[in-house]
Amino acid sequence: MNAEVLGLWPELEWIEDADLRDQTARTWEQALAESDLDADDLQRIPFTLLVPDLKVSFMAHKRCVVHVAKASALKMNEFFGDDLHCDMDTVIAGAILADVGKLLEYKKNPDGSSGKSDCGKYLRHPFSGVALARGCGVPDRVCHIIAAHAGEGNMVTRTPEAYVVHHADFMTFLPFKNRFE
Repeated sequence: MNAEVLGLWPELEWIEDADLRDQTARTWEQALAESDLDADDLQRIPFTLLVPDLKVSFMAHKRCVVHVAKASALKMNEFFGDDLHCDMDTVIAGAILADVGKLLEYKKNPDGSSGKSDCGKYLRHPFSGVALARGCGVPDRVCHIIAAHAGEGNMVTRTPEAYVVHHADFMTFLPFKNRFE
């Protein structure tokens, strides 16, 4: 795992399965290699292009999603036990990877701002994210979370882990998109 990716994602250390941790890190390494964006850009660009003048960075949002998803899954396991068990490694890896495809969906404009790339015009980040992850050996149970975390997931039956990541993502996005004034 390279230092740049670990610097972005200290939460990788929460993944107990060493193979899954490595696959997750390699997916981010591959995304950075293919992207216009670098690690520093992710600390300053907005996490979505759907909210004008958004100041919350990509990494602030993404890391918050991982923390919310982990806390939610832990509480579900505590209260529901085996009746609705969430695999923690799957939740954490899925949350870390949910928006990895945005690195291909975004481009860096000459003025330093971000916009939609050519790839992003044709493929939304759940699709490009799954392609990146599968190429790095990420198991299907985690790729399912990437594929199902956004609106595209409304067309499939989500696993408990995918529900957790989906709701963690949307609860940290919708209040910005639909501001209560």
